[in-house]
Amino acid sequence: MIKKSLKIPNHVGIIVDGNGRWASERGLSRSAGHAKGASNLEKISIYAINLGIKYLSLYVFSTENFKRSKEEVDYLMDLFVNKFKSSSKKYNKENIKVIFSGRKDNLNKDVIDTMKSIEKETKNNTKGVINFCLNYGSQYEIIDAVKKIAKSKIDIDKLDIETFNKYMYNELPPLDLVIRTSGEERLSNFMLWQSAYAEFYFPKTYFPAFGKKDFDLAIEKYNMRDRRFGGIKYEKKSS
Repeated sequence: MIKKSLKIPNHVGIIVDGNGRWASERGLSRSAGHAKGASNLEKISIYAINLGIKYLSLYVFSTENFKRSKEEVDYLMDLFVNKFKSSSKKYNKENIKVIFSGRKDNLNKDVIDTMKSIEKETKNNTKGVINFCLNYGSQYEIIDAVKKIAKSKIDIDKLDIETFNKYMYNELPPLDLVIRTSGEERLSNFMLWQSAYAEFYFPKTYFPAFGKKDFDLAIEKYNMRDRRFGGIKYEKKSS
């Protein structure tokens, strides 16, 4: 259980990684790893919001993931549809709002319809926001924002960071903490704009095995950091 004295970050991002390797090490199919990861994702996301995290961004499928085999991509798309449908009632019960970041290109109608449905069903919830990054790439998000700005009537000389943020897929606060499971230590095109001053944590645990205690440890590690913005100490957190 997390210590009450610890500061809870406002916005946490998780790069969900290691489902396939978790399965392979157990002699299971990659599909089994994705299924286990999806089940764990629901538990961890609800747990995180109940800890007091207001925004949780989850990198579940990148634009580059479409380069995987058609069999694996098709399985993942079906898994997204089934899991979003089954999780909708739980998110509503927990008063959690669900949104999505990413392009609609290449997503089939079932996936898009399910995304729209869960967004509509949870739009009035207020405890916290879960942002699923699906068919997402941060460089594409920035490009798409620039295109929107170019088509708008905004005075370009008045464009600033706050205004630019309004043109992203969703207007979200900066990331405070980014967690990437599986031991890999790179962002892989995840929320580059929002993570400008984020702290990073790279546990070696594969995501299907990343439990509540692992998440608590990530928060503890975050509290041990001295956050600095442009060389200026922002706040010192207790250990």
